[in-house]
Amino acid sequence: MTEEKQPGLPTIDVNEYGGKKDGIRQSLNRRLFMQLLVFEYPHDGGHIAANLASAKVPAVVYADTSSPRGYGVLTWSEDPAHFVTHVRPVLAKLPDARFRDDFAMFGRTYSTGHEPELAFSLLERAIQNVSNEELPWHVWYPLRRSGEFMKVEPIDQSHMMREHAAIGMAYGAQGLASDIRLACHGLDAKDNEFVIGIVAHDLHPISHLVQAMRKTRQTAEFIIQMGPFFVGHVIARVRV
Repeated sequence: MTEEKQPGLPTIDVNEYGGKKDGIRQSLNRRLFMQLLVFEYPHDGGHIAANLASAKVPAVVYADTSSPRGYGVLTWSEDPAHFVTHVRPVLAKLPDARFRDDFAMFGRTYSTGHEPELAFSLLERAIQNVSNEELPWHVWYPLRRSGEFMKVEPIDQSHMMREHAAIGMAYGAQGLASDIRLACHGLDAKDNEFVIGIVAHDLHPISHLVQAMRKTRQTAEFIIQMGPFFVGHVIARVRV
């Protein structure tokens, strides 16, 4: 049952929008949630993927490049309850695992309003990128912009975002690196706004891309916090 709108209150639209398709602007009220959990584990981690597969949890399992006993687990679902009802019980059973709250990341896919294939962008693109067997290096990090960014005129915001996007597209077009962009407003313990994942065949292009982004106006003037950076090397992919 739909409640009647109260006089004087704005209409809230939670749909995601893309570009026009067959003359009609695309609209979809679906998105994908992704969660990264990182932990220290003093045992061999070979069974982590098997446990996730038994529970029918699609995932990517990482060796933490910065810790000889560290692991990361990336999971995803359209249903945010999945992380509590399916992922949590599996990882909670790992003996002596010490989870790193400072590396926990959780976000949702979102649209920019120009996607030619909105459903693919929201629901499939991120999974395709992290599931690509040819891309074993994954780097994840959160970021937050200053409040001043929201005061910038929309046209100037658009120019900054296009500058940012053009660099990322150039790396992708040359097969150097591809990104996953998640919004985490109100979902992140430290009030970050976005979670970014970059996947690549080699690690150097990821570092090179992050360095190149530092020169953009958005990063140089308005991003006040980036990281921590989780650098993971894929040791297993769970497909169910």
